[in-house]
Amino acid sequence: MFKRTATVFAVTAASGLVLAGCSSADDDAAEETTDGSTAAGEETDAAAGGDLTLAVFNGWDESVATSLLWEAVLEEQGYNVELEYADPAPVFQGVADGDYDIVTDVWLPLTHESYVEEFGDDMEELGAWFDSAALTIAVNSDAPVDTIAELADSADEFDNRIVGIEPGAGLTAATEGAIETYGLEGMEFITSSTPAMLQELDTATSNGENIVVTLWEPHWAYGAYDIKNLEDPEGAMGEAEEIVTYGRTGITEEFPDVAEWFSNFTMDAELLYDLENKLNDADESEFETVVADWIAENQEWVDSLTA
Repeated sequence: MFKRTATVFAVTAASGLVLAGCSSADDDAAEETTDGSTAAGEETDAAAGGDLTLAVFNGWDESVATSLLWEAVLEEQGYNVELEYADPAPVFQGVADGDYDIVTDVWLPLTHESYVEEFGDDMEELGAWFDSAALTIAVNSDAPVDTIAELADSADEFDNRIVGIEPGAGLTAATEGAIETYGLEGMEFITSSTPAMLQELDTATSNGENIVVTLWEPHWAYGAYDIKNLEDPEGAMGEAEEIVTYGRTGITEEFPDVAEWFSNFTMDAELLYDLENKLNDADESEFETVVADWIAENQEWVDSLTA
């Protein structure tokens, strides 16, 4: 999880772009007053593209990474962008109510199905940008098992433990189903928090020890640690999902260029993990610089997002 302590984090920046080339007939009407506004009442420091608010899921690394990326991309295009962090329920409510314009991290068809059923009539689906999201059970890559079905007979190799995340998470519920499906009741299923799980993963891999953790893809841990997903022959953890961008009702009509950019947006795992890992290694105060440097390293791909 990124190093973030605040529940709500907003970044606002005005682009300071001013359209020029008015006709001589318009010059008098648009003459600036001493307070920086025009005679017509228009503020000269307003964003050329308009104001947008992106909703970000607390603790969802791919949500944070893609939102920070798009904040930078959209501001470069002349938009004034604000990020608002919240849990999924208020995010979906906020998008449906029009308080938020866009959210990039809707998992379908399962994880966020109930939210889309409840709020979908008041949102617009813009497009899927990742097509192989999955809930997983993972182990160190040199572990002596390759499938969840093999865990029961090799439980001692992992200290009879499965290290999970928050008790109320959908991943936790899926893991509980897998434990029943594969007869893993003899293993202790530890639930506490995502940071605690990642700390145990870091310690075990650093010490060359076997470990079983619950994870999901995409996640920066796959780029940071030498781990592998256990095959799930019974499909107990569910099928692969898509990650989809949604906008509030009217977003396509009011911001057609933005809607088109998001509808065409795709990002492969290698790029995503690289950005996530760089953010994970930084303090929150450094995020803007990290994203700017990452964009410079991947400029051609970033330029293609708004081509």
